[in-house]
Amino acid sequence: MPPRFDLYTPIHKALRAALFHTQGQLGQTDWCRPSDRQATLEDAQALLQLMRAHLGHENDFVHPAMETALPGSSRDVADDHRTHAHDIASLEADVSALRAAPTERAGALGLALYRRFSAFVAHNLTHMLVEEEAHNALLWASLDDTALIALHDRLVASIPPQDMLASLRWMAKGLSVPELAELLNGLRDNPPVFQTALDEMRRWLDAPREARLCGALGLAPVHDLIPA
Repeated sequence: MPPRFDLYTPIHKALRAALFHTQGQLGQTDWCRPSDRQATLEDAQALLQLMRAHLGHENDFVHPAMETALPGSSRDVADDHRTHAHDIASLEADVSALRAAPTERAGALGLALYRRFSAFVAHNLTHMLVEEEAHNALLWASLDDTALIALHDRLVASIPPQDMLASLRWMAKGLSVPELAELLNGLRDNPPVFQTALDEMRRWLDAPREARLCGALGLAPVHDLIPA
């Protein structure tokens, strides 16, 4: 039996990549260097905005489908999402405080942010696993792939272009080459969108992965098109 259409795993792989990257940055940053501090905090803020948007997408599109399939089935995850929204707001306040902090306080505040963010990552990892296993099972039992793809397409159509570009960065970092090729092949019917998505992914791929992706798409790698 072929695999079912999976609403959750591709975007969750991207979010995991973003969460792990940000956690690493928070640990590596010398908070007493203003340029390093600002760069890390800008990335952390962008990640938190991405996580907030993701909550909204699931609340607006996936949870209603779950409720139609089984009333009450989204109650626990909705509670989790409210907790995540509170955590995001709290972390954003920490980011703002650290951005404005004097140098002598930056190290302590940076370590506190690092630790709070690690708890946020841990909660999200557990949460995403429940969605990928239990929620997918419910959706697969209730909807065929045609309906799931239509739901996915409505969700994606609601995402502003800048948010989509941010997601594509982390998909390029977090998904396998075959998964990236499948995603891009799904955009072939809209050449401008396909090209924009491909160009954005190429920004974040190393040369070997870009070459493999272009091979899967039947395209020449950009690196091969640049004169020596």
